[in-house]
Amino acid sequence: MIKFAAFTLAALLAIPAAAQVGKSLGVVDANTVSEADLAKMPGLTPAIAKALVAARPFDSITALNTFLLGQKLTQDQANALYRQMFVHINLNTATAAEIMLIPGAGKRMAHEFEEYRPWRSYAQFEKEIGKYVDAKEVARLAQYTFIPLNLNTSTEADFMTIPGVGKRMAHEFDEYRPWKTQAQFEKEIGKYVDAKEVKRLWRYVYIP
Repeated sequence: MIKFAAFTLAALLAIPAAAQVGKSLGVVDANTVSEADLAKMPGLTPAIAKALVAARPFDSITALNTFLLGQKLTQDQANALYRQMFVHINLNTATAAEIMLIPGAGKRMAHEFEEYRPWRSYAQFEKEIGKYVDAKEVARLAQYTFIPLNLNTSTEADFMTIPGVGKRMAHEFDEYRPWKTQAQFEKEIGKYVDAKEVKRLWRYVYIP
C-alpha cells in the first residue's frame, strides 16, 4: 500500500520519486535558457537579453530580480517574466523574499515553505503543501524549487533533473566519488566546464 501510494503521488506531480529539482511545467531556468529565447520574452529587449546572459549565473531569484529592475523593468514586468523563467529556490534555505517572487506564492505560502523544513523529498512537499492547495498547484509551485542533491548518494537520474545536466555530467558527478570538499568539486568538474558553470551546478548539490 505504501509503495502504491508513493507511485501515485509521483505520477500526480509528474516528478520522479527521487528527483530533487521540481519538474518544469513550462518555466525555464534563467541561468541556462538561450539568449535568443530570452529576447522573445515580454519586456526583454535583445540588449537586455545579452546583458542577462553576460551576468549569469545568478545565485538567487532575488539577484535576478535586482538585475531586471536595474535594466529599468518594473516589478510588475519582472513578476510577469517569472511565469516564464526563474532561478530555482532552495526549499531549505530560501528567504521569504525569494519565495514570494514565485508567482502566486504570497506570504502564507512563504510561511508554509519555511514551516515544514527540512525538506527531504517531493513526496513530503506534496503531502505538506497539498494540505493548502490542490495537486495541480503543488506541481506548479514545485517547478520553482529544488532540494539539494547529495553528491555521494544521488543517482545519475537525480542529477539529470538539474537544468543543463546531461548524461555525461551526471556520470562525472558519480565518477569522482567520494566527494569530500567543495574545492574537490571545483577542481574535478572544472575539467569539463568553466568556473561560472561550476558555480551554477554547485547550488544544486551538497556534501554531507
